[in-house]
Amino acid sequence: MKDFRRGELIEKAPVLLLSPKESLVCEKTMLDNYLYEWRTTKDAAIVLGYGSLYNHSNSPNATYSMLYKEKAVVYKAFMPIHKGEEIFIDYSWKPEDTANIEWFHGKKK
Repeated sequence: MKDFRRGELIEKAPVLLLSPKESLVCEKTMLDNYLYEWRTTKDAAIVLGYGSLYNHSNSPNATYSMLYKEKAVVYKAFMPIHKGEEIFIDYSWKPEDTANIEWFHGKKK
């Protein structure tokens, strides 16, 4: 990788859009861990590139935004990120709400 300055583009990742019906099917598989809500809670997208691999942190060093018309997600450095540091985003979970991350700890929903 490389160093990223605050506000610098890390990645513009294309997405695969899923219909509500496809989203429901994916929610029953391990793909559920990689779905991004898209426009509504019924629509979902799978982000390609590295987008689905960035881990969560309550103190992220990167941010993301949806480009609905372009069917892409843009990731930018929220603070300087040095070569070799892991890139973290905020999944927008409340820290006290562990129900959303039970899969991470090996528990079933």
